Amino acid sequence: MKIIPPSHEILFMPDGESILKNTEAAGRTCYKSEDRITPDSAAGFVKGIIKSGHHSVIEHMNITVRFICDRGVSHELVRHRLAAYSQESTRYANYAKDRFGNELTLIRPFFWTEDSQAYKDWLSAMEYAEKIYMKLIREGAAPEKARSVLPNSLKTEIVMTANLREWRHVISLRCSRPAHPQIREIMLPLLADFHARIPVVFQDLYEKYENAVSDFQKTGTVKGTE
Repeated sequence: MKIIPPSHEILFMPDGESILKNTEAAGRTCYKSEDRITPDSAAGFVKGIIKSGHHSVIEHMNITVRFICDRGVSHELVRHRLAAYSQESTRYANYAKDRFGNELTLIRPFFWTEDSQAYKDWLSAMEYAEKIYMKLIREGAAPEKARSVLPNSLKTEIVMTANLREWRHVISLRCSRPAHPQIREIMLPLLADFHARIPVVFQDLYEKYENAVSDFQKTGTVKGTE
């Protein structure tokens, strides 16, 4: 059994300058103000578009991200329907095979310290789930049947593509304090990454959650205040 932290990787994202210039070109069509495009006008235009709430303009640009998270978190991600998803399938992934290390890979629940009774109970449950899964496979069960005993903590990989407007919506919901702590655990670093690459598009959200992002970067927890 292997235990790992969650993570994200940006698979496809145009450079920040291209995102801003293409967004400006699309947006100025609405106002027929293409004559006001200059080499450095895009950032100001996009900032104004976001501030005004004319968010349909930022739907023209997509970003693709691969998340490594537990299956419980992935179930929350796919509720955001204005996106495309491709996810590791437990029907076809046989974790008893060599390419999976003949073991289950699990996402560490950061909210329990390893010396706590809760963590020890979780670990015991995971070990038992792995034992029964492997037993079922050895007895001839197909992966799609043996998966019935797999836990929510099982590591999964899910690739998500969404436009900038939807990413802003997802981050706004999933970085907030009422969101599940483990989805905040992947969304706060993603917000920091997006902000570093295209600050104009994510500046307001970064400012809103800056304390939580900073706290996570320092402590690995999501106990920051917004």
